[in-house]
Amino acid sequence: MSTTEVNITSTATGILLTDAAAVKVAALLEQEGRNDLSLRVAVQPGGCSGLRYQLYFDDRALDGDTVTEFGSVKVVTDKMSTPYLMGASIDFVDTIEKQGFTIDNPNAQGSCACGDSFN
Repeated sequence: MSTTEVNITSTATGILLTDAAAVKVAALLEQEGRNDLSLRVAVQPGGCSGLRYQLYFDDRALDGDTVTEFGSVKVVTDKMSTPYLMGASIDFVDTIEKQGFTIDNPNAQGSCACGDSFN
């Protein structure tokens, strides 16, 4: 087995988007034919552990948003979610076992088996 090094673009104090995730987001935006959308990452109450991640494309700019750019991709977090996501890393995996975005969050004290919910 070989190991793969993941390059992360940004600072350790904000949200991080790996190169693989940035490429996937850019491809999805190109597929949509939209260059005016940002990837919004939010934390909402819910899930089996108390908080749940939400990732979706958004064309809104909300008061207090934190915007981080990764090449042509903008990642936006609202002012309530930003503290929960400081230092969190978003990656995109495409393997036989799993395909999709994953979030590695150093602020999460625990999570559920599905990985969509944390506390």
